[in-house]
Amino acid sequence: MIRDKKLKICGMRDADNIREIAALSPDYMGFIFYDKSPRSAIGMPQSNLSLLSSATRPVGVFVNESAETIHAICNAYGIDTVQLHGAETPLFCRELQSRGLHVWKAFGLDDGFDFSLLTPYKDTVEMFVFDTKTSAHGGSGQRFDWKILDRYTLDVPYLLSGGIGPEASDEVLRSFSRPHLAGIDLNSRFESSPGFKDSEKLTNFVITLTK
Repeated sequence: MIRDKKLKICGMRDADNIREIAALSPDYMGFIFYDKSPRSAIGMPQSNLSLLSSATRPVGVFVNESAETIHAICNAYGIDTVQLHGAETPLFCRELQSRGLHVWKAFGLDDGFDFSLLTPYKDTVEMFVFDTKTSAHGGSGQRFDWKILDRYTLDVPYLLSGGIGPEASDEVLRSFSRPHLAGIDLNSRFESSPGFKDSEKLTNFVITLTK
């Protein structure tokens, strides 16, 4: 946790890298179960999650996957929180909740994003993840204009994602004053290659934010 905000590090899969990054005690670590992602954790040994301490909750990231597959993967890995990055409906989110899962829903934002689209989800998710709108499903390394978050009016907390890099510490600190911002989600801008996080960059970033 950084200044009462949550830290999520996403796109992990390699055991040694997981062990290294887990030493930073992020609140959440994301594992992407999507075969089109260069950071796909499909087929990852289940033992990799045993490298996390009790301080870090694993999050399974899925894109337009069936409820049955999501439930099976979560059971296999001992994951109870899912982040949905596709066109999943509020009804689908509710179905996953009924299976005992904590559900987050990601949305790609741009200057013209219609925040009213979020209203049907407000009772079916615990958190939103606001990413940058691209043709990919996250991990683009691109940022959206955070000023559009001024138009967000729901009470559902959210993680700020999308292209946050080592140079953005001052802007991130300023964003911490935003209502309902629960924390930040870091991924591609802290990588040496897809799926491999640079622990030195992450450590320095966290230190900068906690000064």
